[in-house]
Amino acid sequence: MTTAQPSSPPSGIIRISDHEFSTLVQFVHSKYGIDLSQKRLLIEGRLSQTLRNKHLSSFKEYLEILFHDKSGSEMTLLLNKITTNHSYFARENEHFDFLMQHILPYMEKTRKNRDLRTWSAGCSAGQEAYNIAMAYDQYFGARKTGWDTTILATDISQNVLGKARRAVYPSNNLTDVPPAWRQQYFKTLPSGDFQVCDKIRKEVVFKVFNLMDPFQFKKPFDIIFCRNVMIYFDAPTTERLINKFYEVTAPGGYLCIGHSEVINKDSTKYQYVMPAIYQRSER
Repeated sequence: MTTAQPSSPPSGIIRISDHEFSTLVQFVHSKYGIDLSQKRLLIEGRLSQTLRNKHLSSFKEYLEILFHDKSGSEMTLLLNKITTNHSYFARENEHFDFLMQHILPYMEKTRKNRDLRTWSAGCSAGQEAYNIAMAYDQYFGARKTGWDTTILATDISQNVLGKARRAVYPSNNLTDVPPAWRQQYFKTLPSGDFQVCDKIRKEVVFKVFNLMDPFQFKKPFDIIFCRNVMIYFDAPTTERLINKFYEVTAPGGYLCIGHSEVINKDSTKYQYVMPAIYQRSER
């Protein structure tokens, strides 16, 4: 049964019918893996203003535009509205401590070709990727000469990747950054914002990538960060993604996920190391 559209939506909220909601949920899940089945009120709340800005009175009209937009800009706008691209430096800092104290010493001993392949998947506005680059710089210091430590950082949103490339952040994004790191890796702008220094920015390559697409990388990764991305996925989608990560992880390589995310130990070949950190066996 289809929910009737109210003639005058309360509080400016435009209601989405059952059929429209189901169509949108299925489309977003099949294309991006994001589970919106419990997000009806969020969709109505966050997209009503978008519809009004486009002078639309119903979600039916909006979906027509969304599904026929060849440029992808409408889908980018939708994804920005329904996902939370909130991040900051030193988020879940235990990962960076473990990276410098355990992962990098292991990699320095075992990666004789000095090619350290790193992927920040679902990188949002770039804080995580730059944070990893800073950790590499701190750990290797003068020994970094001869190492390829380029970091691949991907996201489905062109909007957040544009912010990531600019590398400009408000001061509240740096609250947990050590003072020495703040002085070494950031420059203060006249606006009061901070920009990541050129040395660190050059270490990161940003690209649009949908985690639901096939993984076709030339070489496996030594370190994969995918934190607070799978909170938007249902269990089967998460399981498939974890298995895809495993297949592109080099022997002995690591996967870091968000602390609020869980991997089913019975359905993965990764070995549990500590909360939110997993390793592929060396063989």
